[in-house]
Amino acid sequence: MACEVFNKRDLINPLDKLLSIKKQCDLIGLSRSSYYYKTVPENEENLRLMRLIDEQYTKTPFYGVPRMTQWLQQDMHEQVNHKRVRRLMRKMGLEAIYPKPKLSIGGAGHKIYPYLLRNLIIDRPNQVWATDITYIRLARGFVFLVAILDWYSRYVISWNISVTMDTIFCLEALESALRQGRPEIFNSDQGSQFTSDDFTRHLLKENIRISMDGRGRVFDNIFVERLWRSVKYENIYIHEYIDVPSLIKGLKIYFKFYNEERRHEALSYKTPADIYWRK
Repeated sequence: MACEVFNKRDLINPLDKLLSIKKQCDLIGLSRSSYYYKTVPENEENLRLMRLIDEQYTKTPFYGVPRMTQWLQQDMHEQVNHKRVRRLMRKMGLEAIYPKPKLSIGGAGHKIYPYLLRNLIIDRPNQVWATDITYIRLARGFVFLVAILDWYSRYVISWNISVTMDTIFCLEALESALRQGRPEIFNSDQGSQFTSDDFTRHLLKENIRISMDGRGRVFDNIFVERLWRSVKYENIYIHEYIDVPSLIKGLKIYFKFYNEERRHEALSYKTPADIYWRK
């Protein structure tokens, strides 16, 4: 069954002739990608399996299709084959994390930049920003979440959601982050969203150095991976959001808590905001 959400266009369509979609979204605090949200055409059985896969992958990101299939069959007693698991994991944007051969080979048609953070001493805010995308489940569907994190302070500078893993919602998050500051280095994985000409051109225009993880190497972007675990265990799995509006509201509350109240042992029990804003 498709994910049920209210139609946001009903709120702003009367203004179409007066204001651009971007301006209308800015006025009501809605991202353009959320405005274009459409229901997710996936049946209940697959959504249930995707929930199981999501939780297990969050615990064991090194599980690929064979291991995930075995876990579903043996531990969860699910009647599922590897072809179905592969399709669902691909739909969720999940890939087993382990060293693979020919790591330097990227997607066709886009430049892959080298990883610049190895052995780099990171000792100040806005020295390195990092980004990634994760799958977020809803009661009857799912969306994708992108976040941009300051590496040194763990401060979440911006985030955005979308029903598809396209470049637009990542660009929106980047534009929002750049209104607050500018990093020296921007690190991402080699996903098509971040290797796209539109995305890299935006960074180069700001004279920001581009760094990209080796394919399948989670520890190249470890702090964003830790953020996803926190978001899911401390918020998503607890609240079981029904629709996109409730998810947006809940994530706004959570990221404010994460930035301003959640104390990190690695930060000497200060909050990310304390470190990022040098309080």
